[in-house]
Amino acid sequence: MRRVIVSEFVSLDGVVQGPGGGEPEYKHEGWTFDIDQDPAMYEYKLEELKESGALLLGRVTYEGFAAAWPERDDEAGFANKFNNMPKYVASTTLKDPAWNNSHVLDGDVAEAVAALKELDGGPLLVNGSPTLLKALYDADLVDEYRLMVFPVILGSGKRLFPDDAAGKRKLTLTSTRIYSNGIVLSVLEPVRD
Repeated sequence: MRRVIVSEFVSLDGVVQGPGGGEPEYKHEGWTFDIDQDPAMYEYKLEELKESGALLLGRVTYEGFAAAWPERDDEAGFANKFNNMPKYVASTTLKDPAWNNSHVLDGDVAEAVAALKELDGGPLLVNGSPTLLKALYDADLVDEYRLMVFPVILGSGKRLFPDDAAGKRKLTLTSTRIYSNGIVLSVLEPVRD
């Protein structure tokens, strides 16, 4: 069974919206660029990407990636992997995705993702996509959270976890790492009885 891995850049107050730009209507778009970069972070992100079997994205994040990656040279292995791996998009409005190897999920998102989990292949990697994240959270389909928490409070924006969740969820911290720029990587797995 494939695993769903949510890998996010998140502010200290839980915001995941617009970390790399591409959302001009969001007043804090590109907020990750305000923090000094640590090359070790991107080494981790590249290894994570290489281990993944497919991307699972919401429409807004998909459109941002599709606008950015096809034209890039192979930046340390990111572009080649992003451009060639399967990409599954949760959208009710996107009909004919142009980015190589992209597929729009049909019907109920939770059912479609549950079916993808049953297929052979590496993990399904979720980046960004706060609306999709809510559906995955509500259906308890996430197997692991990899959160790079940036030392910044944004005060507004779409958050990682829903404010209207039905109840609490316990997580187990499986690993952590602190980068030279103060960003903390926490890897957590849901506790399931």
